[in-house]
Amino acid sequence: MRSQGKSGSEPGALPPGTRQREQLRGRFADIAWTALCVVLALWAAVSSVGTARGTTAWAYSAVAWVLLAIAGAAVYAGHRRGNRA
Repeated sequence: MRSQGKSGSEPGALPPGTRQREQLRGRFADIAWTALCVVLALWAAVSSVGTARGTTAWAYSAVAWVLLAIAGAAVYAGHRRGNRA
């Protein structure tokens, strides 16, 4: 069995200014925005169910839906501009 050094198949560090590094930043930004939207969507859904059951969670539900709409609009505008954040 041969050892896997720097010449092996393990990935190395990405130097600054390379295309791959810029793509990686965009990918991290996409993951972060997606995670934020998922959390906001879950919050909105749970608070909406609470509102439907008659609890006084309507304010939380409204805030969650507004924040989800803002985050969704920011993601959409970013993708339209060609930015990945």
